[in-house]
Amino acid sequence: MSLTVKDKIVVITGAAAGIGRATAELFAKSGAKIVATDLNVKGLEETGEIVAKAGSEALIFRHDVVSEEDWINVFEQARINFGGVDVLVNNAGIYIIAPVTDITLETWNNLMAINVSGVFLGAKHVIPYLAERNGGSIINLSSTAGLVGSAGHTLYGASKGAVRIMTKDLAAELSSKNIRVNSVHPTYVKTAMAEYAEKLSGLSVEQLGKRMTPIGRLAETSDVANMIVFLAADESSYLTGSEFLVDGGSTSVRML
Repeated sequence: MSLTVKDKIVVITGAAAGIGRATAELFAKSGAKIVATDLNVKGLEETGEIVAKAGSEALIFRHDVVSEEDWINVFEQARINFGGVDVLVNNAGIYIIAPVTDITLETWNNLMAINVSGVFLGAKHVIPYLAERNGGSIINLSSTAGLVGSAGHTLYGASKGAVRIMTKDLAAELSSKNIRVNSVHPTYVKTAMAEYAEKLSGLSVEQLGKRMTPIGRLAETSDVANMIVFLAADESSYLTGSEFLVDGGSTSVRML
């Protein structure tokens, strides 16, 4: 069954690589128009080329998710160029593994600003645009770290736990506007974040996958993109306020 996202206008943050890029490509293949944002302009240009090859159109914007002015500009440009916004994918984020005693207040505040305040600002400013299209979908990228505890993850886990609960609060608040809000919780995905974990743990990506998941591998970016596109599609119209794991069973099964 093909998912109904054709002609939807989709804003994706952190779209210069990884999950964001894979999501942009899958939306494009499904007939959606893409507004891709990131601080990495070179990566965004490559994503724009991928979207074009997939047969769709992309606007690209250098975008700091902590900047309220940037958010306002992104949504207004989406309206001017494409006619509005139907879907927001809050994907941008950073990852730090460190003992809590090594985390400075500056580091804490910086990660929280990007991972939490960025999601808040995106949701706040997209609401009028979704409402004028008679509703839409907000998809927030959380993590398995927002569901279960792990050593070295006090900062990152706190940010992703905040995104999880913010998603539920938004879903309750926005249901009357026909705006659905859901969170996606991946395990490690084969991106730069997994490479970072690989260096710190001394384990290869393949070893991490076998140790962490019953399926025996880490997630591909396409695994997460498939879930995101589903949550944007008309076929998921009854789903809101929920958390969707893309974790290969890692939070459900104890690995020995």
